[in-house]
Amino acid sequence: MIDEWAVEEALQLTHDWCAIPSVKGDDKALRVQADEIRCWLQQQLGAEIICSNSSRGRPPVVHARIDVGAAITVILYNMYDVMPATSQGWSVDPFRGGIVDLPEIGPSFVARGAENNKGPLAGMLLAVKALADAGKLRVNVEILVDGEEESGSSAMRDYLANDACPVRPSAAAIFPSFCEYGGGPPRVYLGFSGIAKGEVRVEGGEWGGPKAAIHSSNAPWIANPASRLVEALSLIGKPPTGELGGIEIDAEAAGIIARLAASFNPAAELRFRRTEKFALEGGGRSLLEHVLSAASFNISSLESMPLTADGVIPHGARAGFELRTPPTLNPADFLATYRNALKATPGAVLNVADSYPGHRFSADAPGVAPLLKSYGKTALAAPQVWPWAIGAAPAYAFARHAKSFLLAGAGRGGNAHGIDEFMTLEGYRRFIESIALWLDLVADEAEAA
Repeated sequence: MIDEWAVEEALQLTHDWCAIPSVKGDDKALRVQADEIRCWLQQQLGAEIICSNSSRGRPPVVHARIDVGAAITVILYNMYDVMPATSQGWSVDPFRGGIVDLPEIGPSFVARGAENNKGPLAGMLLAVKALADAGKLRVNVEILVDGEEESGSSAMRDYLANDACPVRPSAAAIFPSFCEYGGGPPRVYLGFSGIAKGEVRVEGGEWGGPKAAIHSSNAPWIANPASRLVEALSLIGKPPTGELGGIEIDAEAAGIIARLAASFNPAAELRFRRTEKFALEGGGRSLLEHVLSAASFNISSLESMPLTADGVIPHGARAGFELRTPPTLNPADFLATYRNALKATPGAVLNVADSYPGHRFSADAPGVAPLLKSYGKTALAAPQVWPWAIGAAPAYAFARHAKSFLLAGAGRGGNAHGIDEFMTLEGYRRFIESIALWLDLVADEAEAA
């Protein structure tokens, strides 16, 4: 279904777009990237641009439409923002990119954004182009591209929540990505977890603590903001994982987990996560039940001010966090309880950057069966179905416009947010093929309904 030209063009497009350092917070580069995507959609796909505007100074939401007069419409969602990177430790400059033969992985394109998510974005678009150019595109497509997925997708969520949102009602929505995690079976996620991001901060002031760093000999009589921060962090989450509680696994999810456990490989999962041991004991099924049902408060960064100081009482300290919850639990509820608890810790301030709940869909939702069939034709192993992802995406916002929202795609990538982020060349072809197949198979599903 996919010719070699489409794969080569997608790889070149990935290379070109990864060279744009559209790091979250870099408004100029984000605007450049959004403009490049808009121009490509117009010039190469002939798409109608519905929106490419910035709202309240945030990165633009790019909304394009391809209308082939089909009876059904689907949504393809992706992102163009990436995490920061320096060249230290990389095989190639992260914002130049290049082909690298990675040990135990093979020939791969390495760059910031290769996996997360400019490679999948380019491949997704070339899958659509290949079908459209051949006159084989049988669904209308709403293309939505997000410029702040790494920081909460607030502009996209606002766009989708607007009563006047022009997104057409759709049979299904997918977030094309490389789903052969660690080179294992491709995964299908029937939903996503919720997330809140922010910081806990303590600075010297009326409560005590210095307003500038002072000599540590003052410790017996001057309060330490870093110590107060440790006290504040002890009020939420159970060490060592930050567990907050959880949900009861319902019957449908329990059945999915039981089937998943039969093919789940804990040792392979640890290798993929670059970890030697899980934080709890148990077999595959109990591990899966726990990770899917638990809410957790993760401390992603800790720092005192000034940084790298020695022999001082710092004038401030902060901890960055992510609070993740399975569907049916709202991270905002945990934060409300925590904010109240912090009243007993003078000087500690909770700043929430963003928060949204999780959402799940049923195993027979539109788009699921076509996705499983597409994996059967392209992937190297039978797929794993998960009741929801432990990662977050704004599925709830898409649920207003589509009957499902699924992470989708064959192919292997890795090291997202890390050094030598990559996508395998062999897997990239299969990824593009799987997205093209899904678009065709979802049309079959609609015709059979």
